[in-house]
Amino acid sequence: MKTYDSPDEYDFKRIEEHWRDYWREQGFFKADMQNPSRKFYYLNMFPYPSGEMHVGHGRNWLIGDAFCRYLIMLGYNVLNPMGYDAFGLPAENAAIEHGIHPKTWTYKNIETFRRQFRQWGVEFDWDREIATCDPEYYKWNQWIFIQFFKKGLAYRKAALVNWCPGCDTVLANEQVIDGKCERCGSEVEKRNLTQWFFKITQYAQELLDDLDKLEHWPERVKIMQRNWIGRSEGAMIRFPIDGHDEVLEVFTTRPDTLYGATFMVLAPEHPLVEQITVAEKKHAINEYVAHALAEGEIKRARADREKTGVFTGAYAINPATKQKIPIWVADYVLMGYGTGAIMAVPAHDQRDFEFARTFNLPIVPV
Repeated sequence: MKTYDSPDEYDFKRIEEHWRDYWREQGFFKADMQNPSRKFYYLNMFPYPSGEMHVGHGRNWLIGDAFCRYLIMLGYNVLNPMGYDAFGLPAENAAIEHGIHPKTWTYKNIETFRRQFRQWGVEFDWDREIATCDPEYYKWNQWIFIQFFKKGLAYRKAALVNWCPGCDTVLANEQVIDGKCERCGSEVEKRNLTQWFFKITQYAQELLDDLDKLEHWPERVKIMQRNWIGRSEGAMIRFPIDGHDEVLEVFTTRPDTLYGATFMVLAPEHPLVEQITVAEKKHAINEYVAHALAEGEIKRARADREKTGVFTGAYAINPATKQKIPIWVADYVLMGYGTGAIMAVPAHDQRDFEFARTFNLPIVPV
């Protein structure tokens, strides 16, 4: 074996290029799909191709590359594909900034990513490279959606969204920074627009049952999946609203505590807020709703937040006790969970208890 007395004698560039080309030509990183023994599937998070890679990318993929090489040396048949999360505002923002079409910008950056990966010596099974903006890829997303639609599991309904009047588009929660659009800085509004939804509750139990069939999945991953599915068992209870034809419907996992329900709480986005609020409470309610919607659901859902709310002036009838109980609006209730309304049982729920203490509402143990 040849040795070198000093680093100056070692031609890093020439030697690294030689071995990178040799590994690629020999197909060392291609998965053998006909070989069923010692299979290992490694999938790293796909990057946004919105510019050039930086040291953060290097940390992510160099570690993954080292791990896959280690497995290959142990005799594993490793499938390590590569892809690019190429749709969305990051690519659009960069294209607008540089004055070119998003498609041109995106594919140019993908080519740059490939070159940088190869310069680093990071290898994948390049025959399995994808880009989410490629019609050959996203046609399968469309196909899956069509199957949901045919089975009656995809439906449309009106829902509040983040709307940027400057960009004239809907924004994800992550794209709203302190109530402003991350792209143009405009004040983000809440608009009620028709959206597509999946009836996850229709197949949640099937998803949970099938997790038990995944014998080789780590238990911690299966627990994460169960928590994400978030299936709850309970009952839907209908509360008449005093002086109105409307009925307030709530989902509860504890119908046995109905006798302890001493007030109701609506999410600020709930459609009944506008319908049942009495005239003298309109101004306060409107101000509160506007403020709550600007906060974002992640912040609103924090358990350590001070409980705030406004009384609508309307009352529901507890179907168990036949007593009138006040209907409040509070930001700790989220429209995306259940029906966007709760029966508050402060003696048996910590958040309801804190709200009741704040506003001096009755607490009745069951």
